[in-house]
Amino acid sequence: MASTIQIFGTKKCKDTQKAIRYFKERNVKTQFIDLNEKGLSKGELESILKNISLENLLDTEGKQFKKRNLAYITYNLEDELLNDPLLLKTPITRFGRFAELGINPTAWKKWIESSNN
Repeated sequence: MASTIQIFGTKKCKDTQKAIRYFKERNVKTQFIDLNEKGLSKGELESILKNISLENLLDTEGKQFKKRNLAYITYNLEDELLNDPLLLKTPITRFGRFAELGINPTAWKKWIESSNN
């Protein structure tokens, strides 16, 4: 199983910073993907969707959603998330075939324990 935990988010996001700190404090190898610089690939999104619904990934409270007036137009959600990663709720953490949205130390602890076995 993959031993590196991927963290998708932005440098300014407080919850993303908490996730990075959580793993750093436990000496767990992470790969941070800054959504300001790089979005999700179709494969990464498909992998995440096995654990998190498409609707839950969309940050309807975020600046980008409001800036683009998405509340008032029809769009393909998957295409929008692939083309505009700043629409995603963060952090998204991924470990092998598992993914979590937001801060979830309970799941993260299980990931760390399973990678140590």
